Amino acid sequence: MRTMRYKGYYGSVEISPEDNVLYGKLLFISPLITYEGATAQELEKAFQDAVDSYLEDCKADGLNPEKPCKGSFNVRVGHELHLSAAVAAYNESINLNEFIKQALAEKLQRCEM
Repeated sequence: MRTMRYKGYYGSVEISPEDNVLYGKLLFISPLITYEGATAQELEKAFQDAVDSYLEDCKADGLNPEKPCKGSFNVRVGHELHLSAAVAAYNESINLNEFIKQALAEKLQRCEM
């Protein structure tokens, strides 16, 4: 497991053999929020505490906490792949965005098996 999930937030799981510590950071948001622990249990607790602290700090400051990933992103695929996808989408009578969403969902489903 390279990630943990809590309250819709994801955190990384890393190891530092030199320091004999596990550490990580909240993923997919711009604020840099880190945590560490000596054991897997400690790391998971530190991750959950980091998420809770982030949410509490946002509330105290009257800010909306960032959600991991906004739901849109730019992908540079090159001219040939872009053109091929656009033609395939047209031939299926769907727009390119829907074609890419379906292709991505199919690939992710195969990765989860």
